[in-house]
Amino acid sequence: MAKLDDVAERVDRLVLRHQELKRTTALIAEQLVTVTSERDSLRSRLGAARSRIDALLERLPAEAPRAEARPAEARPAEARSADARAVEASREAALAAPALILEGGGSQGAHP
Repeated sequence: MAKLDDVAERVDRLVLRHQELKRTTALIAEQLVTVTSERDSLRSRLGAARSRIDALLERLPAEAPRAEARPAEARPAEARSADARAVEASREAALAAPALILEGGGSQGAHP
């Protein structure tokens, strides 16, 4: 009879272990859904950030053709200061881009 009791005890332990594994599997499945959703959201935000960076790059002044390019010293002071303002504006836009990415894009609303 001792052998039958041992088998019954092992079956009980196996049933408990099976129930624990089912609960663990359910929790992991829930986590997978959550992580998959978060990944999709991050991919979307990354795509939007890339689009904003591409738009900022499009707004940067185009490089002057070589035939028209002159050393800075040969250009009038007004042109040099306008160039400096354009460079500064480009730098500010480039520096603001990471903040826009982290904030979720300003007017597009913040993501959780």
